[in-house]
Amino acid sequence: MNHYFKSNENLKHKELETEYIYKLKKFNFITDSGVFSKSGVDFATNILLENLPDLSGKVLDIGCGFGCIGVVLAKTYGEKISVTMSDINERALELSEKNAKKNGVNAEIIKSDGFENIPGNFDAIILNPPIHAGKSVIYKIYEEAYNHLNPDGRFFIVIQKKHGAPSHKVKLEEIFGSENCQVLYSKKGFNIFELKK
Repeated sequence: MNHYFKSNENLKHKELETEYIYKLKKFNFITDSGVFSKSGVDFATNILLENLPDLSGKVLDIGCGFGCIGVVLAKTYGEKISVTMSDINERALELSEKNAKKNGVNAEIIKSDGFENIPGNFDAIILNPPIHAGKSVIYKIYEEAYNHLNPDGRFFIVIQKKHGAPSHKVKLEEIFGSENCQVLYSKKGFNIFELKK
């Protein structure tokens, strides 16, 4: 089985063009086989974007897939933010680069397994976690996210109840402190958490 959270350059290409509307702006994305949500912007990512508060400063889209979150935020906020997108999947990075150009935005794009190659700290880190990679992988990302946030930096995560949202919340509160964990959205089995450093 080919997992989108690994790199597989031998997978046959099946590119698809898709459209997405965010805050009355239209985005066009190219997706492909072997990346997360190859048919377009998934429901969880859409909810996450719709519920993010205003952002500024340095923003990291970790596990960026075809680049939806990073591209949308870069176009929405312009010079107010500088966006970094990272993924371990080579094809995802190529698509992120294509989609940044296609939508007229600038972003730094880095190949990284979790935070392995991510330099510096950020004002916001955004994650739709790779659930099938397992809790040990995801929890490591949570811990490293804390270490890569500036003081008062914020970490945003979307996760479904059926994928273990309650236990993930416990882990996040352990890392960030329960007073720094806020539920921004909780409906139809989907949860969005905001963690503050």
